[in-house]
Amino acid sequence: MREEKSKSQIKREMHALQKVGERLVELSSDQIGKIEMPEELREAVLVAQTMKKREARRRQIQYIGSLMRHVDTDPILKTLETISQGRTRKVQTFHQIETWRNRLIEGNDDLVEELLYRFPHADRRQFSQLIRNARKEKEENRTSKFSRALFRYLKELSEHTTKQ
Repeated sequence: MREEKSKSQIKREMHALQKVGERLVELSSDQIGKIEMPEELREAVLVAQTMKKREARRRQIQYIGSLMRHVDTDPILKTLETISQGRTRKVQTFHQIETWRNRLIEGNDDLVEELLYRFPHADRRQFSQLIRNARKEKEENRTSKFSRALFRYLKELSEHTTKQ
């Protein structure tokens, strides 16, 4: 004999599906296109993205939640988790590059050698020049043009390594 779900349990499940719907609405169109879901649900998510008025958007997300009651949400949840992990990895990489840049500008010459070893494809001369200019810029309290250039170069080096 199957137990009937309580009204509270049904409500909790509906709210959980709405939360998943909210996460879907926050994604880009490309990311939504990569998720396996019924076309009606995809269209409802894309419509919700265009809505500016808060109440209309809330109702649309409720509608998305009701559509999701009839859909296997496991593949959607797995894809959302993968996307979330990718964002986390990007943020961690950004912070790591920021830390490297700051330590280089502060004068950590051991880090220079460590990074040149880590990124063998790096142009030693360009790297040294960027560090030297960023340090000089900091000493003179000028705008952070070279600091940003050093950050971009470190980011390029990092991306080049991850693509290989």
